[in-house]
Amino acid sequence: MSERNIIIGVVLISLLILGGGIFLLSQTSSAKPQNVTLSQNVKIEVPEKTFDWGVIKYSGDKATKTFIIKNAGSDPLKLYNIKTSCVCTKANLTIDGKLSPDFSMHSSPWIGEVASGKEAILNVIFDQTFHGPTGVGPMERLISMQTNDLSSPALEFKLTGNVVKD
Repeated sequence: MSERNIIIGVVLISLLILGGGIFLLSQTSSAKPQNVTLSQNVKIEVPEKTFDWGVIKYSGDKATKTFIIKNAGSDPLKLYNIKTSCVCTKANLTIDGKLSPDFSMHSSPWIGEVASGKEAILNVIFDQTFHGPTGVGPMERLISMQTNDLSSPALEFKLTGNVVKD
């Protein structure tokens, strides 16, 4: 009887762990939201996707950069699942003068909409002190997002630099 209880306990714990894993994976999924449809009438124009800050002083101001995302198509551009590659990096979007929430490594249900002929401004803030004094040296951070542009369903921005103590 005791062995039976142990087996049942192990099975139940295994099911709980499996169920929890499935739940967590479903929460961080990068699947397309139901209210977003890919469109051939959306045309993203991004003049710059990479930037090198060069030397970033550890005791200096946080490193910042803005990128422009233009909708040159006839349908509204939708931007969603915006994430950064590290918690030390935050990003947000300004669309029609309205600021989105800050995005980090974790997914967000937020969806931004850029009208035809309009632009979104992607603001990136890198906190070089986040990892403490040992977090110096070359760095690379990525900002990724999904779109409803059929020809460019994903965008990625790459930022590099070298954090130095001064």
